[in-house]
Amino acid sequence: MTDIILHHYPTSPFAEKIRLVLGFKQLAWKSVIIPAIMPKPDVVALTGGYRKTPILQIGSDVYCDTALICDVLEHIQPTPTLYPPEYKGMSRVLAQWADTTLFWAAMGYNLQPKGAAAMFEGAPPEAAKAFGADRAAMSAGMNRLRPGDATAAYKSYLRRINDMLDGDNFVLGSAPCVADFACYHPLWFTAKRVPVMAGILSATPAVGAWMDRMAAIGHGNMEKSSATEAIAACAAFTGAAAQLDTIFQDEHGIPLGSRVSVAADVFGQEATEGELVAATRTRYTLRRTDERAGTVHVHFPRIGYVLRAVQSA
Repeated sequence: MTDIILHHYPTSPFAEKIRLVLGFKQLAWKSVIIPAIMPKPDVVALTGGYRKTPILQIGSDVYCDTALICDVLEHIQPTPTLYPPEYKGMSRVLAQWADTTLFWAAMGYNLQPKGAAAMFEGAPPEAAKAFGADRAAMSAGMNRLRPGDATAAYKSYLRRINDMLDGDNFVLGSAPCVADFACYHPLWFTAKRVPVMAGILSATPAVGAWMDRMAAIGHGNMEKSSATEAIAACAAFTGAAAQLDTIFQDEHGIPLGSRVSVAADVFGQEATEGELVAATRTRYTLRRTDERAGTVHVHFPRIGYVLRAVQSA
């Protein structure tokens, strides 16, 4: 099988979500460490513009957004499943809530002055300034929760997760599903990246025990690699992986073969341009060419992303 390559950095919460999914699936994967902030020339060589973390590469196919990455890993290794049949819809809806509403409440709490100071303790002042400027650019136009509002919401959400764990080892039953991995990563950031803020977790003991169970899953079989090797592997690959669903679903009046852009609808809105070669029930696929990476197929989920036609000059 073609190598699974995860482009990530150690302190990224969304990357931790996927690292744990790889462990859950007991998959072998290659780790490429990328910068936490722009510039990210090696990432952009593969994605054409998208810069959020992580991205998953398999040959010359590049998958953006952890919701889509979870679907891809489920297809590669169907068991144990991320989407148990009895909770197939609920697990996805809960995961989407956790990746958005829960995540932003958690980060609004985590990055209060005390948390931000702990995050950059020992780093030069310019590091914190650069990180703040980078994330401000990514969140331009967003309505962000103020610290007090974020704290109140985060406490409420933790209590609700605690209630879901009453009598169960995981949020939807006896085994982990995609909702567990999505709920876990913002809380992981609180506990591991800004432990000075972790006191908020003490009021929900079932959550703490569940976090220990999640952490015990581990990260699977990881091998270090480099961006140079990953880009060379992309350029050397002669085909693209088969689509899970090749039926064209047109919601925009944009035919296949059109020049288009795809960008996140809220956070990290840097666009990727390319030729639209697939628009299925669940994803968009753009074909683009890079001087280093060669022909790349970049995949995005439909939910959370905006497709637009690019007008020719």
